[in-house]
Amino acid sequence: MSDSIEKKKKRIFDIIQIGNRNDVPSTLFDIFIVVVIIVNLFITFFDTFDESAPYKDILDRVELITILIFTVEYVLRVWTAEYLYPKKDFWKAKLKFIFSFNGIVDLLTFFPYYLPFFFPAGVVAFRMLRVVRIFRLFRINSQYDAFNVILNVLNEKKNQLFSSLFIIFMLMVSSSLCMYSIEHNAQPEAFKNAFSGIWWSMSTLLTVGYGDIYPITTFGKFMAIVIAFLGVGMVAIPTGIISAGFVEHYSKIKQFTFAAEENDIHFISILIDNDHHLKDCLVKDSNLPAGMLIAFIVRNGQVVMPKGDTRILKDDRLVICAERYSDDNYVRLRETKIKSENPWIGKEIKDLDISRLTTIVMIRRKNKTIIPTGQTVIKNGDIIIYYTKKTDENI
Repeated sequence: MSDSIEKKKKRIFDIIQIGNRNDVPSTLFDIFIVVVIIVNLFITFFDTFDESAPYKDILDRVELITILIFTVEYVLRVWTAEYLYPKKDFWKAKLKFIFSFNGIVDLLTFFPYYLPFFFPAGVVAFRMLRVVRIFRLFRINSQYDAFNVILNVLNEKKNQLFSSLFIIFMLMVSSSLCMYSIEHNAQPEAFKNAFSGIWWSMSTLLTVGYGDIYPITTFGKFMAIVIAFLGVGMVAIPTGIISAGFVEHYSKIKQFTFAAEENDIHFISILIDNDHHLKDCLVKDSNLPAGMLIAFIVRNGQVVMPKGDTRILKDDRLVICAERYSDDNYVRLRETKIKSENPWIGKEIKDLDISRLTTIVMIRRKNKTIIPTGQTVIKNGDIIIYYTKKTDENI
């Protein structure tokens, strides 16, 4: 593949990525896709009304256009998948995207539209799959902190929520069996079987109360009152769990701010240019030295809190922090700027005449940070960061 095609392919990948706020075309593409999804969902919704009949032709054309857009987008995402998974082989990267959650959602967004042309008998089932398109909006929202807070709370409280739902299910089954036993002889047409009782118990426990099925016996009415009261409490349990989860989440933030033990932290910043080895790398794959982590990313004047799947982009400024090193092992960390008259200029690190107790750990060169090797050549203007272990005589 020629360099020009490769650059165009990489540029297309950058544009179709979600949440790249410092790239105007990418931001506009995100907005465009959201609009297309909303238009498509509106057509799906409006198509169920009788009033849509006069507009059937134009609605079908607009829906076809949106489906074609989804199809082209999916093809582009598969085509550029090797940039999304740079450590995977060409075909493995594509297969990984196709079978990923996002890849499956993208496929189901448009694929059911074409199936009725090949399998006319399954039109109704295929049309039901169109609801998957709404999950496309969740992919956009997942880039924002407010949405992540909700997901974090639900994830933290999932065991309690499952337990409360299990209690509701058991109460629903037991109340349906009781009501069936009480009311079946009095109104066999309403309570035909236990499933009729489940329908009644669901509408009663969840405080919906459709009124299509209701008890007529005295004992049945008494049971209905008891079950209705229990239903209020059962529905309140998941609500209380989720509310408590939000309170705990924000309490943790306050405790971190006001009650946490403070330690000194050193920060350095790195500007990512075209030649930097971290460009287009995921945060989880950055392989920083032990004890160092990316505190935040300054991107287009905005602060981005990094997650494992956050991609490091060109012109990002990484702010890297490390816990202050204790002096218990008698180690001094220093930095020295190399001036034009320094004899180290032009020499490789392995050839420098330095003490065996001194190790160069990092070099700042203009806007780049270099993790040195023995073959790294010292240049004029470099800032050398090194540590020297103290000897007992200097203690």
